[in-house]
Amino acid sequence: MKGCHLFLCLFSMSCWVDLTPTAGNKIFHFGACRVSMSMTEIRAGFTAIKANIQARDPIRTLSILSYPHSLHKVKSSDRCCITHHLFNFYVDKVFKHCKTEDSFVNRKISSIANSFLSMKRKLGQCHEQDQCMCGQESTEKFNQILANYEGLNVTSAAMKSLGELDILLDWMEKS
Repeated sequence: MKGCHLFLCLFSMSCWVDLTPTAGNKIFHFGACRVSMSMTEIRAGFTAIKANIQARDPIRTLSILSYPHSLHKVKSSDRCCITHHLFNFYVDKVFKHCKTEDSFVNRKISSIANSFLSMKRKLGQCHEQDQCMCGQESTEKFNQILANYEGLNVTSAAMKSLGELDILLDWMEKS
């Protein structure tokens, strides 16, 4: 009987530790999926390079992430799925093509990319456990984002997507 209580206590503590954010981390709820992320670190890194990255954007009349296909209109049931797709998108497409001649900017991009890679893995685990349900709306919104991205040349699209990172971060924090 004592062994059962000990196991229950240890199991509860491990769950609590997994869900307790470390310094600067915040827990995000994407449907049934909960993940911890250092938003402060990502925001600081992005703020340090935002002006540099946005100055490289040759097409300011087009947005990849915002209106009319705004993330802010995604139903809560689709949040996990579209967030999973977006982290895959940023890791697999955007960060790979965001290289500059400025080593400081490149280090900040690398740091943000590493944070996104960690989130991609966490969201991937939720997705594999069927905690993320992909509805038609999230699939359509992501396909539109992908079409906006693929309508530009690779480097311009990557820099524009990185320059719009605050749209994604704002959406995550408001939801």
